[in-house]
Amino acid sequence: MFQRLKTYLDSIKARDPAPRSRLEILTYPGVWALFYHRIAHRFYRNGWFLAARFVNHWSRWMTAIDIHPGATIGRNFFIDHGFTVIGETAHIGDNVTIYQNVTLGGTSPDNGVAGKRHPTVQDGAIIGSGAQVLGPITLGPRARVGANAVVTKDVAEGAVVVGIPARPTLVEAETWQRDFVPYGTPCSEMFDPATQKLEIMRCEIETLRKRLDELLAEREEHRDRA
Repeated sequence: MFQRLKTYLDSIKARDPAPRSRLEILTYPGVWALFYHRIAHRFYRNGWFLAARFVNHWSRWMTAIDIHPGATIGRNFFIDHGFTVIGETAHIGDNVTIYQNVTLGGTSPDNGVAGKRHPTVQDGAIIGSGAQVLGPITLGPRARVGANAVVTKDVAEGAVVVGIPARPTLVEAETWQRDFVPYGTPCSEMFDPATQKLEIMRCEIETLRKRLDELLAEREEHRDRA
């Protein structure tokens, strides 16, 4: 048990250089929110829903983080700073990092049947501050969501998405291979908001050009046959 706790605290230290000791990390609200969630989730799985809710409400009052007792969370999950909401059917893998003011929200099923309606966040994903990840979508392994992005579609493995609605942005290979990037995106000029918009526009223009070339080629081929 103590070895698992030590491993967990060390995994946080690897992602956050601020704490000077493991004891300091134990003061983090995200650590306590996860601790309370483990208790609430066990109650929830055993059908003790009211008890699970009591633990959930106590945790929210103590930490300002609201994790539904039904959410499934893997190892070494780190919520940095807090003010996060995680829905009932959310599934979070191992070594996932979420920054402040993030919502893993659900969609209301059209047929009225409660099912999978919250995101799945796979191993090593990073979600930047203020991001809203909505619906039964999947963030692939090592995916990164930029600050304040609104994600409503699946994100591929290793992809970086930014904006409203969230769209992929170009990342250099050596950046993609890095183990961890704070706040989901590298701190460089290429991720300036104006540059992000420009890159997205360039991609759209290039796509339109390719489509235009295809249409012109089809037209010429049709003329030759005629």
